[in-house]
Amino acid sequence: MIYVFDEDAGDESLILKGELFKYLIKVRRHTLDDELFFRNKEDIKILYKYKIVELEPKKATLELLNSELSEVKAKRDLHIGWCKIDIKSIEKILPSLSEIGVKKITFIDCERSQRNIKLDFKRFDRILETSMQQCGSTQKIELERSKSLEEFIKLNPDAKVFDFAEKILHNGDEIKTVIIGCEGGFSSKEKEFFSSLEVFRLDTQMVLRSESAVMAVASKVIL
Repeated sequence: MIYVFDEDAGDESLILKGELFKYLIKVRRHTLDDELFFRNKEDIKILYKYKIVELEPKKATLELLNSELSEVKAKRDLHIGWCKIDIKSIEKILPSLSEIGVKKITFIDCERSQRNIKLDFKRFDRILETSMQQCGSTQKIELERSKSLEEFIKLNPDAKVFDFAEKILHNGDEIKTVIIGCEGGFSSKEKEFFSSLEVFRLDTQMVLRSESAVMAVASKVIL
């Protein structure tokens, strides 16, 4: 864990209790004089360094050593328009997309998306915050919904589409927004919506699952 979120980060002293105490002291085995880093969600760009100055059976007292402006994010911004897939698959891949540095994901209700999928953004936020603390990122992925592919394209007319095509993506520098389909791909009606958009594929003969495609394209564009 690179840093820890705490609502009191920035105070001259911090008291660790409960689950956070158990994790940092019992599991991670931090002890007296160890230095730990914290961030406050209210001003996430500031990194605070604390030292453990007192250790008791059920709590620890930390003293603020210093603070600095330290923003950690990807060098390129990427917005993914992702046709909804199974919720468990989304939750499994979110931490990896956070580590890569994806800026924004808009979940789209596409024609072949499972209609009974309910997006739990609060749970997604918890997953992302855990990932951020582990990888050190200070940029939480922005999450939105879109009712249809048509609606998404109207709002993002410069989007490019990952689908079966002749063009192979060799350099992702020009991609700012990308549309990726769900399992089963796009319907013929939906393909009409992006007939005027640039469509590309990756240099592979394999058929990628939706979550594999999201990871592959994000990596190609950002890293």
